[in-house]
Amino acid sequence: MFCKASLITVALALLATASPIAQPEPVAEGISIPLTKRSSLTRADGTFDHDRAIIQTTRTLNKHRQNLINLEANRGKEAFNPGAEILERAVLPGHLAKRQSEKLTDQEDDTEWTGTISIGSNNQQFVIDFDTGSSDLWVPNASKCTGCSGKHTYSSSKSKTSKAQSGTFSIGYADGSSTSGPIFTDDVTIAGVESTNQYFAAVTDLSAFSDDPLDGILGLAFQDISSLNAPPFFQNAFSEGAVPTGEFAFKLASTGSTLYLGGTDTSLYTGSIEFHDVTNSGYWQTSGGSAVVAGKTVVSKFDAIIDSGTTIMYGPAADVKKFYAAIPGSKEYDTKNVMYSFPCDAVPDVAFSWGGKEWAITADNFNLGTETSGSSQCVGALSGQNLGLGTGVWLLGDSFMKNVYTVFDVSKNAVGFAELK
Repeated sequence: MFCKASLITVALALLATASPIAQPEPVAEGISIPLTKRSSLTRADGTFDHDRAIIQTTRTLNKHRQNLINLEANRGKEAFNPGAEILERAVLPGHLAKRQSEKLTDQEDDTEWTGTISIGSNNQQFVIDFDTGSSDLWVPNASKCTGCSGKHTYSSSKSKTSKAQSGTFSIGYADGSSTSGPIFTDDVTIAGVESTNQYFAAVTDLSAFSDDPLDGILGLAFQDISSLNAPPFFQNAFSEGAVPTGEFAFKLASTGSTLYLGGTDTSLYTGSIEFHDVTNSGYWQTSGGSAVVAGKTVVSKFDAIIDSGTTIMYGPAADVKKFYAAIPGSKEYDTKNVMYSFPCDAVPDVAFSWGGKEWAITADNFNLGTETSGSSQCVGALSGQNLGLGTGVWLLGDSFMKNVYTVFDVSKNAVGFAELK
């Protein structure tokens, strides 16, 4: 899994399909674009990269802090999950904040899922992270941008379809800094799927992302958590008839990763898709979740947000403690960041369920590497963290999504899982 290049396919279903649980239509021919994956949490020697995990967690905390700020602005606090709160901005320890401006080793291992999009009448190209845990599109600004060396930048003057909009867009970084930029509308295209007059921002500082291959982020959640308070790309494309159905789907893996727009790719999964209703207007959030260890339910009746823009999995600290208590030989690895380890020679059988099938997490996806070189303890991909998202709310990132075919349906407000082939 180390230092390997991969591809992501962004595919457009050319024919409308019936209900996704019914017998699906044959797969239409899709379009492949490169996927760059890097920022491994496991070093090349098999040890856990603790510093990088803290960086990823801090980014996740600040991303969902901003989501809650946006949700309050767009819908009011009555739209919050019970117990949700806007936390103080998370800031990295000093030595890690300094590292944000340094070039880090490229491990290319399953923490970002990027592909190419184009913006404007002159098809300006950008490498974008597809994120189901946020709702806005932002790219670097050509007029002025700090930390944008080697990045693709957006020039509004070069696109005949570009229109400046009022207001500004702002994002917070893991090092405690922030940046903002002007707002535009323009035509945005992914593999032939076009969203016209799409709202997005052209930001002016990418210093905190200098170690990433991405130019920007394209959010695939809902408008309620949009800082721009505008329809996200896929919802806009669907409303304009650019895709035949309201579904998009992910297969995330070390190789052959796929984002399918306007349906599902039936060649990538078996059986029916197990759908669950979305329970929050901003997030891909489902209720009635259970965490299972060695066939026994250890935590139940929780809500879970499915987030392709988050590397690992998070739950409330008390729930995560119960989870690891069911694993023989587990122990707390990092008290402050609530990370646990377990015996490397006995990777636990863990799974999640929403009342139907148990969706197992493979050993490779749950094991983030040894505590130190030669250690017999390995760090688990579930951490205890209060993200401010609400009482009992879990966040399931790529460590979960890599085990299932995940389908997001904006027309039915449902998220579903199917067994990978």
